[in-house]
Amino acid sequence: MVTYELKKDAKLTDSEREALKKAKSMPVIYDDDSPEMTPEMEQAFIAARKKKPFSKEPLTLYVSRTTIEKAKSLGGDYIAILGHLLDQAVTEYKAM
Repeated sequence: MVTYELKKDAKLTDSEREALKKAKSMPVIYDDDSPEMTPEMEQAFIAARKKKPFSKEPLTLYVSRTTIEKAKSLGGDYIAILGHLLDQAVTEYKAM
């Protein structure tokens, strides 16, 4: 994963503006890894999003390296595992 920090007051340089203008005029190149979307593919994406809509809010949380290593050792999507554990901890805390 690549993370970028966006600066609120950042301005594009002239060369960045020119690169964006040039990229906008370039044709899209499709290949086996990135094929052109068919109407069937689009409908499948729409159906998948309706079946599982975004229902969570992103959160930045700092945890120890040990916790990350333990979560990764559980396999699968360790971020989802940590999210589930946090949900469970908050639910149990509220029940106290």
